[in-house]
Amino acid sequence: MAGLDRKRESKACSLRVSSSAKMVLKKKKEVQVDAFFFDHRQLEKLQKFSKAEEQNLASLLLHCGQLNNGIQQIQCIKQIMPLVKMMDQNSAFDPMVKACLDILGETYFSLGVKNPLKKVLASSLNGLPEQLMPLGVQSFVRCLREELKTTDIYLYRKVLDNLASCMEDFSLGKASIKNLFEEVLQFLQKSLLDIQEENRKNRGNRVVQTQLMHDLLMAIKVSMMLVQKLQENIQGSLWKNHESCIWQSMCSLLKSSISFLMDETLLQTVQTTSGLAFILFTKAMYEPVEELPSLVSDLLLGLKKHAGMPAWFVSNCGTLCTEELSDSVLLFLCHGALAMLDWKNSSMGESGEKLLLDIASVLLSLSSELKESSMAICLSKTVAVWTNSALAALISDSPSLKIKLNGNSEVIGKLLEYVYTHWEHPLDVVRHQTKLIFRNLLQIHQTIVTGCNLKSDPFFARLTKHLLSLEWHVKGKYASLGCLVECVGTESILQLDRTIPGQILDMMNDQSLAPYASDLLETMFTNHKVQFTSSCKESSWIDQWHDIWVSPLLLILCEGNHDQTTYIIDYYLPKLLRCSPDSLSYMMRILQASADANLGSCSTRGALGALMACLRTARAHGHLELSSIMSNGLVSTECIKQGLVHQHNQVCIDALGLLCETHRSTEVVSEEEMQLILFFLEYSLNSQSPSVRQQICSLLRKLFCRIQESSQVLYKLEQNKTKQELLEDSTKRHPSGILQQYNDFMSSVCDRLFEALFPGSSHSTRFSALTILGSVAEIFSVPKGQVHIFKLDQEIDSTRVQTLIQCFASTFEEVKVLAFELLMKLRDVAFSLQDSENVDLLFQAAVDLSTSTKPYDCVTASYLLNFLVYHKELQRICLGKWIEHSPQTDENTSASTMEKNTLAVIKLLLVNVEEEIFQAKKSLLQAAASFPMYGRVHCITGALQQLPFNNLMLMTEWKQMVARLILMSYELSAVVSPVVQSSSPEGLIPMDNDSEMADRLQMILHEIQPQDTNDYFMQAKILKEHCKIESEKLAVRKPMENICTEMRGKERQMCDVTAQMVLVCCWRSMKEVSLLLGTLCKLLPTQAASEPSDGLITVDQVKNIGDYFKHHLLQSRHRGAFELAYAGFVQLTEMLSRCNSRSLRKMPEQWLSCVLEEIKSCDPSSTLCATRRSAGIPFYIQALLASEPKKSKTDLLKMTMKELLSLAAPLNESSSVIPQVHALNILRALFRDTRLGENIMPYVADGIQAAILGFMSPVWAVRNSSTLLFSALITRIFGVKREKDENSKKNRMTGREFFSRFPSLYPFLLKQLEVVANTSNSEAEELKIHPSLFLLLLILGKLYPSPMDGTYSALSMAPFVPFIIRCGHSPVYRSREMSGRALVPFVMVNEVPHTVMSLLRGLPDCTSPCIRQNNIHGTLLQVFHLLQSYLESKQFVDSDFQQGLGDIITCIGTKLWLAKRPNPCLVTRAAYLDVLVMLSTHLGKLQKQGAPGSAVYEFQATG
Repeated sequence: MAGLDRKRESKACSLRVSSSAKMVLKKKKEVQVDAFFFDHRQLEKLQKFSKAEEQNLASLLLHCGQLNNGIQQIQCIKQIMPLVKMMDQNSAFDPMVKACLDILGETYFSLGVKNPLKKVLASSLNGLPEQLMPLGVQSFVRCLREELKTTDIYLYRKVLDNLASCMEDFSLGKASIKNLFEEVLQFLQKSLLDIQEENRKNRGNRVVQTQLMHDLLMAIKVSMMLVQKLQENIQGSLWKNHESCIWQSMCSLLKSSISFLMDETLLQTVQTTSGLAFILFTKAMYEPVEELPSLVSDLLLGLKKHAGMPAWFVSNCGTLCTEELSDSVLLFLCHGALAMLDWKNSSMGESGEKLLLDIASVLLSLSSELKESSMAICLSKTVAVWTNSALAALISDSPSLKIKLNGNSEVIGKLLEYVYTHWEHPLDVVRHQTKLIFRNLLQIHQTIVTGCNLKSDPFFARLTKHLLSLEWHVKGKYASLGCLVECVGTESILQLDRTIPGQILDMMNDQSLAPYASDLLETMFTNHKVQFTSSCKESSWIDQWHDIWVSPLLLILCEGNHDQTTYIIDYYLPKLLRCSPDSLSYMMRILQASADANLGSCSTRGALGALMACLRTARAHGHLELSSIMSNGLVSTECIKQGLVHQHNQVCIDALGLLCETHRSTEVVSEEEMQLILFFLEYSLNSQSPSVRQQICSLLRKLFCRIQESSQVLYKLEQNKTKQELLEDSTKRHPSGILQQYNDFMSSVCDRLFEALFPGSSHSTRFSALTILGSVAEIFSVPKGQVHIFKLDQEIDSTRVQTLIQCFASTFEEVKVLAFELLMKLRDVAFSLQDSENVDLLFQAAVDLSTSTKPYDCVTASYLLNFLVYHKELQRICLGKWIEHSPQTDENTSASTMEKNTLAVIKLLLVNVEEEIFQAKKSLLQAAASFPMYGRVHCITGALQQLPFNNLMLMTEWKQMVARLILMSYELSAVVSPVVQSSSPEGLIPMDNDSEMADRLQMILHEIQPQDTNDYFMQAKILKEHCKIESEKLAVRKPMENICTEMRGKERQMCDVTAQMVLVCCWRSMKEVSLLLGTLCKLLPTQAASEPSDGLITVDQVKNIGDYFKHHLLQSRHRGAFELAYAGFVQLTEMLSRCNSRSLRKMPEQWLSCVLEEIKSCDPSSTLCATRRSAGIPFYIQALLASEPKKSKTDLLKMTMKELLSLAAPLNESSSVIPQVHALNILRALFRDTRLGENIMPYVADGIQAAILGFMSPVWAVRNSSTLLFSALITRIFGVKREKDENSKKNRMTGREFFSRFPSLYPFLLKQLEVVANTSNSEAEELKIHPSLFLLLLILGKLYPSPMDGTYSALSMAPFVPFIIRCGHSPVYRSREMSGRALVPFVMVNEVPHTVMSLLRGLPDCTSPCIRQNNIHGTLLQVFHLLQSYLESKQFVDSDFQQGLGDIITCIGTKLWLAKRPNPCLVTRAAYLDVLVMLSTHLGKLQKQGAPGSAVYEFQATG
């Protein structure tokens, strides 16, 4: 702390808080409210009635309208009703009141729907006295009538919003709509038709269509609100009169809702809402209402009963009755029926119960058909709604419904199958809905068996047994067990297996499972605590609770691996402490007892590490005060110091977190904490772990925020010294003393951080120091006029500025970024400390570095220039020497210094790169060796990216500059593109004096010739001899503005150029050109070609840039070139999808069609690259498809996938295979693209088929591409590989889930497996291996059996079994091994004993005349894997299990000769022994549990 003491002495006068110092506490961000204003007519009317001598309603409104602040207007509006209520009874006849109500009505309808003033005004008018209500209604009716006269389709939304607002808890609004019900209904009818027609006209314009569809959605919702809220107020005769206007309007609304429901081009939300509207309107119009459930059932089941339907329904809804309804329409109808009909107490009778079951049947049939992500989400939500409706219907105690919805019924069984199939769905929404469905299903059964003992209920007992039999890597198991615990209690689960808490904790070493495991543990220990507290009166239960839930935790924290302990601390420990805060003392007592003896190591935390973790978590969640436990001696300073420098990284982080994280952000930082932080900074800035560095910086940022926020409280306390009680409650120390300590502490922190930035310091040290300094600069920066605890500006001197600038020289870009961001925050003081000479040197260095042959130097130059452009005197000091001064920029005083400097810097760079391009045309080798052009372009792109393009002043100059930049990009690309488009760009330049070798390379050199005048490419030369002459030519032709040769030393006159140097120069130039063009398209606004605007880039320029990207993505061979061209092209396509120009919006679709046609054409003259995995073609198509809006119908994706899948199918021998190769390569890229998300999943099954069939092609290129595609699809289906073990169960799914998600693969894989099994004939002498054998067994081996598999699935696994068994006879060892694993998921658990015995009986006896060892080995492997899976899944032993196991052991004993010498094959002997060892291991475990009995003894006797 000596450093802090010295700081106090040296800066004692620098911080004094006096009573006159004003410190404003940081306020929350104020809500912005747009104020309203009265027009001239309204002002005149109010002025006419307002009185100067007293306040009346008119003067109050006049005052309110003159306010410019919306918040003040809200306060003013709240005064209206108190003033109105003070008026006498005759005020209803006062013209002033009528005028004010008229103005209030006009104001209400003019306000936006999101403006808080609208709700405040409605709330105030709800208090209007009764005698004024007719007058208010009259005013609002007049205003509403004017609103309904709107004819502009694009203004309909405002009217619709006003109608919706009037019906939402606003009595005046609702009364007005009631008076104008017919007009409102007609307006809604008209608006729906008009918007639909306008949407049809704008097809293809996604921006306008999206707006129109949302307007359409709003119109449908308002129509529903109108019918729901005002239907009861309509006279029955008028409502049901088929000749009335209201009835005709309702028929039109009904017809429109059906039209929207069946229109697949509309947004899904519009279709879903239309389904709701159809049911609602039909319910309001249909008579008798009792027949409505039957009508809906007939529609859903496709039963056309026109005879029983009313004529008006048939005429308006005929399409529903006559056409075949699509799956999506059926889904939306089901959702509408569930949401709009009254299911409570079975009010619809038996027909309602039948409809409920019919809906369930339809939904379950749709679950195997609807595979698109949006449909899968909608289906899961609808099934969840069904379970809620079933719960509501069960309240009626209907005996028939209880029987049909019992847990053992077929409907519930199928719904449970749906849950088991979807509980590991890749979409979070589906998984969440599946959990809700499962919980509701349990509640349905619970409601039916009310009064019975749930613990002994067969349904719950069977479900519990099956769930516990699942392996813990199944995510669905955790949520389902949690729901089950809520029903049967934790104790009943623990009675089955006491080790469950430990098993769950063991699974928390996997981050993907940790959240699920912690949620289950929380449910269990919370429920267990409730059970204990309700059954035990004494407090003795807490020890038992600790033994079950806390003791295993402490053991793992001390000795567990890094991942497991980290996830337990993050996910589990906070929940445990929240449930039982008193358990902290128990933890501390246990851990402190062994902390000295168990300090931990670099791999384990030990008791000390566990203690730090528990204390950190407890303090962060408000369960302890650090000062209290330190003062009481419970935790010493030395103990925390040990933690801060512990050899285990996470212990250090936990100790630091203990100091930095608090529950209250204003808690004062103690002197001990500051000492410990400084102690920590001495040793920990150089951490080599990126995650540790990030955590250190994050925690220190929290500490600085705490200092900042607590300092504001202390300032406030200093100002209110008379409030002694506040002072005593907050701290015992004097506020000004604490503030001085804060200042000194922060100054010491900055000193240590700047000391760490010495020249030659490591990357990790620089990263940590710069990140922390950036946090200090950000957190302690305040507006002028406010007193602050600390200012980083005061700690900066010229040496430290130079230190930060030197960080630009780091080879790590993240260090450059951090240094740049920090300098930008300190740029005023940084520039003030730099003299003109220094600035000039920095600029000269930046210009030199921009043309360095080292790629990272140009990045340094870019950051230097981006920093210097903010210097006000840059043009006077530096730029004047390089470029001609432009007087136009000086005349424009509104332009910022940064804009003027950036324009000048870009001009300088552009002039130089243009000259270098000219020289590169003469000798590309000279350019690669002496002035690679990509550095200049990189600096130009960097300068453009920080420009405020929405606020540019020098528009004329920028337009000219953009045009020049685009032309320069094309010229540079023309020079370097022949190299990257070469068929072999990597080894291009021969470095050999052998003339014969040079002659043989003439064809290659000629192929990549950039320009006809380039001598080098006409004859092979060595640059060492040629360089001097070329340099002299360059010097002669150097223009005044060029600085290329000035920055080159004499050492560059003699240089060797390798092929790699030329290639790096070329592909980096292509990269920078692509990024520059992408930046121009992304950041600059476009202008229409026919009309001038403030845009800087024209439509024609954008089209040309698009053609450029198309050419280079389809032609480039070098991956670096086309990958980065892709990055720029993505920026272009994203801009095109958002622009208003129809021609630009259509370009991605046109480009896509063109390239697909070229791929299909097999044109011999095509320049598309068929090697290198199709080079840039997949990238090109990826960029075009990724530009589609995520919420659109993805028409381009559907069209592309259809074309590609047809091309990827096997071809006739006479056809060219090149389109097939391209299609397979493109499909691979699309299936790997995460941006396409779940939209690509419906095509996975077809992709698998194409990959497997492609393996049978005689062409190697097709087989190779099929291999890559298959690999990508396996990753897409089963997830990214999370373990090294190929057979890990983390990347697998059950067979039923797999075939439910991809039903078309069931017949395909079965047919292919049959073909493979027939081909692999081990009886023949020759070796026959089907090409698809490996793929089929690989994908089938990724499946695993589930105890949850029921009998309700239409897909039986049995047909696969005989073919997989036959594959086990393959002569290939790997195939036999894979068939053993692949067989497991296709055999039901209860069928395993029978299948194993059948396999064993098929083994030959020792006396058999023909013994085929391949067959024996394959059979034994299948027996081994079947038994292994069977024994692992049987956690609970019953009589059937014992009987089956006994029979298996008996059968194994009859084949014992396979393990003895009569069997000459060592491989099959080992396989048989593996079966015996596995059986003995599992039976030994069962014997310890006292379960298997005679079977064990029989096996042991046999052995």
